[in-house]
Order: sequence, then C-alpha cells, then structure tokens
Amino acid sequence: MEIKWQKSSFSTDSEGNCLELAPQGDEVLVRESDNPNMIVTTTKAKLAAFLAGAKAGEFDHLI
Repeated sequence: MEIKWQKSSFSTDSEGNCLELAPQGDEVLVRESDNPNMIVTTTKAKLAAFLAGAKAGEFDHLI
C-alpha cells in the first residue's frame, strides 16, 4: 500500500523545512521532508490534541 504524504501549504520547499503527515489505519505518520526515513507514529487523538494546542498558541515560544 502506497503512503500518501501531505504537507502544509505553509511549508516552503526551497528551505526543505516541511513536515509531512500520512494516515495509516488508526494512526498518523509524521516525517520531515529532508529526512524522510525517520518516521514518527502517533494516534489521531494525540495529533488532534497537539494541533489544538498549536492553534491556541501553546508552542509559539518555541519558534
């Protein structure tokens, strides 16, 4: 089965700083486009909680 990676439209190809995500069953795969062999697996619920925190600005101090 082919993995269909998706990246944000806010990612820039020129600098290679893209996070890519792909659904796989009940989980979500996450990788960096410049290091595609390192893949992190998480659940949809954990990703949803992280995205909610990101939208609320909880991680803004890291950038």
